[in-house]
Amino acid sequence: MKIAVIGGTGLIGSQVVKNLNAAGHQAVPHSQSTGIDVISGQGLHEAVAGADVVVNLTNSPTFDEASPAFFQTSMDNLLAAAQKGGVGHFVILSIVGTDQVPELDYYRAKSLQEDILAAGPIPYSIVRATQFMEFMDAVLSWTADGDTVRLPATPIQPIASKDVANAVAEVAAGAPLNGIRNIAGPEIFTLDELGRITLSHKGDKRTIVTDPTAGMFAVVKGDVLTDKDAHLAATRYTDWLS
Repeated sequence: MKIAVIGGTGLIGSQVVKNLNAAGHQAVPHSQSTGIDVISGQGLHEAVAGADVVVNLTNSPTFDEASPAFFQTSMDNLLAAAQKGGVGHFVILSIVGTDQVPELDYYRAKSLQEDILAAGPIPYSIVRATQFMEFMDAVLSWTADGDTVRLPATPIQPIASKDVANAVAEVAAGAPLNGIRNIAGPEIFTLDELGRITLSHKGDKRTIVTDPTAGMFAVVKGDVLTDKDAHLAATRYTDWLS
């Protein structure tokens, strides 16, 4: 199949393209660096022309109140181009629990993206992933202050980006789900515990302080960012760290 991967040069997209091409498909990466703009619509019709599948891995440049507008406009433009081009399957990557955390602008934005796709004219698949292992350094940086890092005890189920890319490529090459597939890492940690494991492995002497008010994940209630019934990936966090 010919598969247009929008956002195909990023962390997940580049691996998806590699996986699909290795499986014998013709996966073509598209991004701002290749001349497309999902907000203005520039280059989209050319990018999806002749594609059997579109995989949209573009992301909002911010996680704030501007993010819903990004997903509204980008999805409207991409769906219009895909419909005109006769695309038969449209895939997006979303977040496990995204509809359970309305307090976060970005999670509301991802829920909006899912709703737009599900209501659209093209058979679709939504892959929801838990938090990426690769994002842990960024999470630690958000609430770092001198020798301490404050983190809430929010349960998370980290997954390696390579496992996310494998799942997205598998779904893209298959029949449309017209629904959601949840994927997750094999282990559940509290975020503060994961922080301690990470710093210990790196030889970082800073102290993790459990603070239920610290950082973006403080507003998450319960274990909605985990899913024991998801398709579980193989990579464990300590193996990934190594």
